[in-house]
Amino acid sequence: MDREQRTEDGGRRTEDGRLAPPYREGDGAVDAVLRPQPPDEWHLAGLTLRSRVLLGTSRYPSLQTLLDALDASGAELITVAIRRVNLGDANEEESLLGALRQRDVHVLPNTAGCYTAKEAILTAQLAREALETDLVKLEVIGDDETLYPDAVQLLKAASELINDGFKVLAYCGDDPITARKLADLGCAAVMPLAAPIGSGMGLVNPYALRIIRELLPDTPLVVDAGIGTASDAARVMELGYDGVLLNTAIAGAEHPVMMAEAIRKAVEAGRLAYRAGRIPRRLYAQASTPDTDRIDVDTRL
Repeated sequence: MDREQRTEDGGRRTEDGRLAPPYREGDGAVDAVLRPQPPDEWHLAGLTLRSRVLLGTSRYPSLQTLLDALDASGAELITVAIRRVNLGDANEEESLLGALRQRDVHVLPNTAGCYTAKEAILTAQLAREALETDLVKLEVIGDDETLYPDAVQLLKAASELINDGFKVLAYCGDDPITARKLADLGCAAVMPLAAPIGSGMGLVNPYALRIIRELLPDTPLVVDAGIGTASDAARVMELGYDGVLLNTAIAGAEHPVMMAEAIRKAVEAGRLAYRAGRIPRRLYAQASTPDTDRIDVDTRL
């Protein structure tokens, strides 16, 4: 050890300048050296968040399962369908809203079940009055079968709600033009779908999602709907999205709490991979071993 010197990053170098392997005391096993990562906080509608998992609250087997999954996911922003909960129970600990208020999470009311701009606006105003929040996840559905959003009604509702002082997180299709129009209106976040709600199909059009990210480099983007499993969430983050909102992938899993943990880890891994910067895709192989200093083999022997 006397012949080794510490480097600035806490590593060690031998006298000839080589990095010395770090060992655990006692057993001599090589340990991994991981530099501490800086905090990867992000900002959404005036909130500072550490987790990039956003969670829905529908279709869980029980309230306790939802709460356990919430803990396992690490989510800090939870969305609740205002037209499907009893707002009068907000202060009752055994109710959904009451239980969420006992935890250190932000409740994001959504306008699920609305089919016109007028319905969505009235629902958002009701949520603001009952929950004392200007946050709203705006959904305006255009079709019962696919549950795709109605772009015309969505843009109309978003414009009016923003003018009314709401911080709008807008759920939309994977159309880059609609996404850009929502951002231009001043939405706090744009939330394109990966696939139809509850389908579990994953990223059916990653090409479009990538275009949206490139068109809106400074707008918070969250993929919402269609996630089926952890690998889907990782792919979203590898595209450079800021977060993933999901519900059915966890609530409908055979083991919801276990899936919630898997999603959390996948989102963290995907985000880290995005920050690390992947290698470019190549049509042909490229040897990983360089040709320089290669030993020649005499084939005549």
